[in-house]
Amino acid sequence: MTDIAFFRPDTDGRVLPLPYSRSLWAPGTLNGPAVCALAAHAAEEQIAEQGFRAARFTIDLFKAAREVPTATRARILRSGGRIRVAEVDIVQFPDDGEPEAEVTVARATAVFLRESQNPPGQRWQRDSESVTFSPPVAAIDDWAPRFASDSPDADAVGAWGRNMGDHQNGLRKRVWTRAAPAVVGVELTPFVRAVTSAESTSLICNWGTTGIGFINCDLTVTLSRLPRGDRIGIEGDSHIENDGISASTAGLYDVDGMWGVGMVTAVNNAAAEIDFTSIDLRGRYREA
Repeated sequence: MTDIAFFRPDTDGRVLPLPYSRSLWAPGTLNGPAVCALAAHAAEEQIAEQGFRAARFTIDLFKAAREVPTATRARILRSGGRIRVAEVDIVQFPDDGEPEAEVTVARATAVFLRESQNPPGQRWQRDSESVTFSPPVAAIDDWAPRFASDSPDADAVGAWGRNMGDHQNGLRKRVWTRAAPAVVGVELTPFVRAVTSAESTSLICNWGTTGIGFINCDLTVTLSRLPRGDRIGIEGDSHIENDGISASTAGLYDVDGMWGVGMVTAVNNAAAEIDFTSIDLRGRYREA
């Protein structure tokens, strides 16, 4: 098990943020994948049961999470024969950890459904020939993501690479990413891996010619099955923006094909726009 993670255990059920959780948006803040990973981990611990499988995860990210002691508050909302629902709050303690200073920064809902068989009949599904996502051919043994974007010269998918600056364009993008565990010493499950990786829906869909100037205030992940393997692919599928608000969806893939959909809503954050042509991401990964 790797020591790379977003948080490390603290006292009283709390966790402390590690360098891997740091955001590019502002100093002292946490990135979206870190918050989502912690919420997904807490939800799965609360609700997982034999015969039930994660089918949807939604989180509202309504306040910037800080590099301070953090905890989760999980509760079961429904425990039925075919559906189980849990709600998780991400709470932080910015004032020396005093309980009265507790601040809620995000709230998530997880839905687990009972596994069975598909109903009879045939239903429309996307033709396999129209799928444009294909993971890198070469094996990857590091933690760095690989990026690709459509070719500007033809109706084709461009080559994979590590340099984000090479893909700062107005074209459709995709990433092949490896998620970190939520907490040091806690095994990364397929569900937490799915949620953590899917948070990159915002990056892939809101990233344009000058960087990323939209920041997502939520994430929804729908899963028809759990992902397989260490890496997950996210490919932009739709993006619309009006009056400083964007709505985006992405296809979620593994080595065996598409398994889910990511969706985000985002708001204008151009004042803190991230220009990936001027950031040393390799250095950040080495530091983490």
